[in-house]
Amino acid sequence: MLAAWFAGRGWSPAPFQREVWSRYLRGESGLLHTPTGSGKTLAAFGGALIEAVAESHGRAGAAPAGESQDASARELKVLWITPLRALAADTARALREPVEGLALDWTVGLRTGDASARDKRLAREGGLDVLVTTPESLALLLSYPDTATRLRSLRCIVVDEWHELLGTKRGVLLQLCLARLRALSPSLRTWGLSATLGNLDEARDVLLPQASASAIVSGATPRPVTLETLVPEAGERFPWAGHLGLTQLARVTDRVFRARTSLLFTNTRAHAELWHQALQAVWPEDPGTLALHHGSLDPTLRADVEAGLRDGSLRCVVATSSLDLGVDFPAVDQVFQLGSPKGTARLLQRAGRAKHRPGESGHVLCIPTHMLELVEFAAVREAIASGEVEARTPPRLSLDVLAQHCVTLALGGGFDGDALLAEVRGTHAFAQLGDAAWRAVLDFIVQGGSALEHYPDFHRVVRDANGRYVVEDRRVATRHRLSIGTITSEGSVAVKLLRGATLGAVEEGFVARLKPGDRFLFSGRMLKLVRMEAMTAYVQRAPAGEGQVPQWTGIRQPLSMELAARVERLLASPIDVPEMRAVSGLLELQSRLSTLPRAGRLLVEAVRTREGPQWFVFPFAGRLANEGLAALLSLRWGRIEPNTFGYAANDYGFVLKPARDVAIDAERLHALMSPERLFEDLRESLNLGELARRQFREIARIAGLLPPTVPGRPQKSTRQLQASSGLLYDVLQRYDPHHMLLELAEREVFAGQLEVQRLQRVLDDCAGRELMLVRPRGLTPLSVPLWAEGLRGQLSTEDWKTRVQRAAGQLEKRHGR
Repeated sequence: MLAAWFAGRGWSPAPFQREVWSRYLRGESGLLHTPTGSGKTLAAFGGALIEAVAESHGRAGAAPAGESQDASARELKVLWITPLRALAADTARALREPVEGLALDWTVGLRTGDASARDKRLAREGGLDVLVTTPESLALLLSYPDTATRLRSLRCIVVDEWHELLGTKRGVLLQLCLARLRALSPSLRTWGLSATLGNLDEARDVLLPQASASAIVSGATPRPVTLETLVPEAGERFPWAGHLGLTQLARVTDRVFRARTSLLFTNTRAHAELWHQALQAVWPEDPGTLALHHGSLDPTLRADVEAGLRDGSLRCVVATSSLDLGVDFPAVDQVFQLGSPKGTARLLQRAGRAKHRPGESGHVLCIPTHMLELVEFAAVREAIASGEVEARTPPRLSLDVLAQHCVTLALGGGFDGDALLAEVRGTHAFAQLGDAAWRAVLDFIVQGGSALEHYPDFHRVVRDANGRYVVEDRRVATRHRLSIGTITSEGSVAVKLLRGATLGAVEEGFVARLKPGDRFLFSGRMLKLVRMEAMTAYVQRAPAGEGQVPQWTGIRQPLSMELAARVERLLASPIDVPEMRAVSGLLELQSRLSTLPRAGRLLVEAVRTREGPQWFVFPFAGRLANEGLAALLSLRWGRIEPNTFGYAANDYGFVLKPARDVAIDAERLHALMSPERLFEDLRESLNLGELARRQFREIARIAGLLPPTVPGRPQKSTRQLQASSGLLYDVLQRYDPHHMLLELAEREVFAGQLEVQRLQRVLDDCAGRELMLVRPRGLTPLSVPLWAEGLRGQLSTEDWKTRVQRAAGQLEKRHGR
C-alpha cells in the first residue's frame, strides 16, 4: 500500500528508502545519512507504516468497519525526536500526511514546550500512536511513574538531525533517555537521521552503543551546491576589518528582487536585526513581504514567518541559525550567507534551504563583510569541492546531566542503583564512568555532597525500604520538572508592547543599561522603553532612526580548525577563483609590507605603533585556541623578565602588547611556544578560578542546585542567580574542594572555553615550524583586524567602528589601496 500511495503522488521510492524499510522490518537499527530534502522522513517512517498496514489487514474483520480504536487504549508505537520545537510542528504535519493517505487509525501528536494543552494531555495519558517531541520533553515524560508502562509498547525511535545533538549536552541527555527506553523495550529499533557530518561511524556508535555494527545507510547523492560570492568591483573601496557588510546593501537588494523568495542568513541575532532594518529602509514593496526570524523572538512571530515562507507570501526573511535545520520551504529560491560561515557544515546546511525541491541543486550567495572573508569563502568553496565536512565531538562524563537524569528516574518510579549503573555505562557518554564517580553522583542527589548535607534544600532523593532511590517531596518534584534540560542562557527579560503582544526576549544585562525613554531595535521594530516591571520590559513603537541594538552572549563562532588550515594554505598559495582574484591586491600589499604565510613556517610580525610595541602571531588556530595561546605566551614571556601584557585574538592569530618594550629574538619566541607543560602553564596564566566559577553556574543549573522560577512568581534575575551560584561555589571550594561539580567545571573550561586539545595540536604543529619574524614599519592587512580587535577593550570617546575606519583609511591612503 505504501508503494501505491507513492505512485498516487507521482513518486517512486528511492533505493535508500527501500533499504531502510527492509532493515526496519528485519528488526534492525541504523543511521541514515542523506541530504535534507531527499526523503529521509518517509525513509525512517515507512517501515513502521508498512508494519502497521500489514497488522491492520491481519485484523480485518475483527471489528466492524470504520470503528476507531479507543484513545485511552492506544499504545505509543513511534517516538520521533527532533532538536527544535519549530521543527516538531513541521515534522508532525509531514507524518500525518502518509498516515491519512494510508487510512491508518493512528493519531500523531506533539509534546514540546509549544504544544497545545490537548497534545500535552494526550502524550501524558497515552492517547497517541506517534509522538513528536524534543530531548527535554522526553526527559520530562520519564519523570512520571506511569510513563514507563506506556513506553513498553514502543517499537521505533527516530532521532532527527542527529548531527545537531551529537556534540552537545542535549545529546548526552538523549543518550541517557534512549538507554532507559531500551531497558523498557529491548526489541526497540532506533534510527538516526543526519546530514553534513564528518564522523559518521562515531555518530552511529554514540547513537547505538548496544549495536555498533548497525548499518550506515547512504541516502541520495548530495545535491550539487554552488557558491557565488558578491565580490567588490575593481577599484571599489572595501573594508579590511570591523564591519557588518552594509556596503553590500545595494548589491544584495538587487539580487533579492531577481528571485521570488530569499533567505538571508546572519551569524548573530544583532546582525539580523541590523540587516533587517537596513533592508526596511530601502524596501520598495509591501513592508509585510520582508520579515525577521531568530531565536529570541516570540514563538508566535516565528510561526507567522515560517507560514509565510511555506506559502511563498514573503519575498525575503533575515534569519539566524533558527532556520538552519530541516524545515521544508519549497518556495525559497535563493540563500544568502552574510559573513563567513566559520564552517563548511554550516554553509551546506544553509545552502540546503534553497530550492528544497526534487532535482534542484543548492546555491548560496556569500556576502563578505571585509576583505579577508573573501579568503574564508574561497576556503569553503575548496572544502565543498573536496567533500570535507567537520566532525562533531561528543561530550563524555557530563556528571551534571547524569545527576539530573538520576533525579528524573527517581521521580519516575524510582531506580535500583546497581541496575541503573549498568544501564548508564551502556551509553557512549558514560562508558568510562568509574565506581567513585557513580557514588559521588548518588551522594550528590541524596544530600548534595558532604559540604551541603546539613541543608535540607539539597536533599532531593531518598532510599526507600527496598533500597530504591525515589523522590518523596512534592516540592522537589515540582522544582525538578521545571528545570529539566541542558539549555542554559543568560537571564532574559520579556519585551512586551504596552498595548499589545509579547515580542520576545532580550538579555537582562542589555535592558539594565537602558533608561525609560531610551530607544532600541528589536523584532524588526524601533522601540522605546516605557518601564521595567517583574522582568518584563514594557515598550512602545518609536519613529525610525537611531537606537541601540541588543547583544547576546555566546554567539561568536570560531573558525573550524579544518577551515582555518585551508585559509592559511590559500594565503600561501592562492588559487584561481573569484574570491582570491578579488583579494590579490591585498595579498600583494601584505607581501610587500611583511610577508605571506608559508608552508612549514609560523609568521610573527613585530610592529611599533603609537600605543607601543605589538607582536602579531598567526598560527591560524581559531579564536578560542588563539586566546589560550595569547595567555600562555604572556605568562611564559613574563617569566623571562617581569612585564604586563595586553592581548587580543581572532581566528587567524593573536596580538601581545607588552607594557614595557622587551627585546626578544625569533629563537626565544619560538621556545615560548613549546608544547611542554601546557596544562600547568595554562592554570597559572589564566584566572582559572573565575572561569570555573562562571562555568559552574551553568553546571549548577543543569544539576539542579539552583532553584528554577515557579510559575506565577517573579522570575529570578541574573544577579540573583550569580549570587546563588557564587555562594555555592565558594562553599564547595572551602569545604568540599574535590566536589564532582567543581572538577567538572574546571574540566569543561579546559575542553570548551580553552579548547585545550586543539591547543595541544597547535603547539605540536608550531614546534615543527620555522618561526618567521618580520618587522614591518606599520600595520599590515593581516595585523589590522587583530589591532582592531584589541581596541574593543579600550576606553575612548569615539566608537570602535569610527576608530577602525579612520585607521584603515589612513593605511589604504598611505599604500595606495
